[in-house]
Amino acid sequence: MAASAEEKDVYDEINITPMLDLAYVLLIIFIIMTTASVQGIKVNLPKASDTPALAKPKTKAISITADGTIYLDTYPVTLPELENLLRQYKAQDPELPVIIKADSTIQYQKVVDVLDMVGRLEITQLGLVTQRIVK
Repeated sequence: MAASAEEKDVYDEINITPMLDLAYVLLIIFIIMTTASVQGIKVNLPKASDTPALAKPKTKAISITADGTIYLDTYPVTLPELENLLRQYKAQDPELPVIIKADSTIQYQKVVDVLDMVGRLEITQLGLVTQRIVK
């Protein structure tokens, strides 16, 4: 039997493409594992107790619904009642933080009335809650 010409050729070149593919995969795995293990500075965080806090949160939330009802936290109030309650809370805590949440369909005057009343009470830590627009 005669050997074909292809079998007689000597392989003087090595195909290194599979070896480079393996090296690139190992390099990518090394990069991912290194960045995953180095996430930041290690700190010992303080532990919270399991017992519930007895103090109520200081921040007061004023909500105005679409029908114009005003709520202090979860209780419906009128504007004069709201002013009296906030005055009492301000006497207990001069740095009383207040947030205002109003329905987007509410008349603007209702929000201005609440803001004016909060300004008369000299409450300086005031926040307006809005909804973030996701694009």
